[in-house]
Amino acid sequence: MPATRPTARWSPTDIGDLTGRTALITGGNSGIGLETARVLADHGARVILAGRDQAKLDRAAGTLSGDRVDTLAVDLGSLASIAAATDRLAATETLDVLINNAGVMNVPERRTTADGFELTFGTNHLGHFALTAGLLPALRRAEAARVVTVSAMAARWSVGRLDDLMSEQRYGGMRAYAKSKRANVVFTTELARRLSGTNIDAVVVHPGSAVTNLQRQRQGVLDRAAVALARVLLMGSPEGAAWPSLWASTCADIVSGGFYGPAGRDQTAGAPIPAKLPRGADDPAEGLRLWQESERLTGVRFAI
Repeated sequence: MPATRPTARWSPTDIGDLTGRTALITGGNSGIGLETARVLADHGARVILAGRDQAKLDRAAGTLSGDRVDTLAVDLGSLASIAAATDRLAATETLDVLINNAGVMNVPERRTTADGFELTFGTNHLGHFALTAGLLPALRRAEAARVVTVSAMAARWSVGRLDDLMSEQRYGGMRAYAKSKRANVVFTTELARRLSGTNIDAVVVHPGSAVTNLQRQRQGVLDRAAVALARVLLMGSPEGAAWPSLWASTCADIVSGGFYGPAGRDQTAGAPIPAKLPRGADDPAEGLRLWQESERLTGVRFAI
C-alpha cells in the first residue's frame, strides 16, 4: 500500500496498484459501499460485495470493472446467515480488508431482527460484530489486514449513550441510529486494543454527509424536502463520501484504533483527516462493557 498521509489534498487517484489484494464490503450493492468497491476494483483489487439481496448484488457487480468481482449474500440481521457466510469464507479465503459499511437509519417504529435485537443496533453493530469475529481466520491469512468500520457524525450525539441497547425503554429512529454509530466507534477502539501486536489493524471512519439510500428511507414530505435542501447546501456525493473508507483501506500510515473523516467544513465532505473521537469512546471501561454485552447477546466470541 502507498505511504500516503491524510491531507486535505488526498484523493483516490493517490491509491496505488492493489492487484493481489481482496476486500469485502458490506452494503456493497449501492451507495457508499458500491462506490468504495468501484474504486478498489479500478485499482486492481478483488472485491467481494456483501448484501442481503442476491439479485441486487449481481446487478451491482455487473457495473464494476475487471473480472475479479464476487458476491456474498448475507443478512446482518440474522446470526444464522452471518455464521453460514463466514464459515465458508473463513475456511478458504484470504482477506486483506473488511469494510463494515452496511447500515440502516431512522427506522420510524421499533422493529427487531430475526434474533430479536432492535433492528438498527442489531444490524449496524451486532451484525458487524459477529461478521468480523467470523472472518478473523481469513484476515489472519493476509500479510497485513485491516478492519474498517463506517460510523457517522451521529456517533457524537448525546442521545447515543450506550445504555438500553435494545431501545426497550425508549425508542426513536435517530436515537437508535446514533447509539449504533457510537457503538461502531467504541467497538473499533476496543478491537484495536485486542488486536495489538497482530497482523490486523482496526480503523473507524465517518463519511461526512451524503445523500444515499439511508436518507431515502425517510419518507415524509418534510423529510424529503429537508434532504433535497441538504443535498444542495451540505451533503456530498456517495463518491466523495467513500473517500474516508478508501483512504483507511489503502493508506499505509493509518493508526489502529484511529477515527477519520472528511476535511471539509464541519467535516461534511472532503479528503480524509483525523477526526475527533466522541467523548469517552476510547475509554477501555466502556469498550469492555460493550464487548461483553455484545458477546452475551450474540453468543459470538473472538478467537484473538
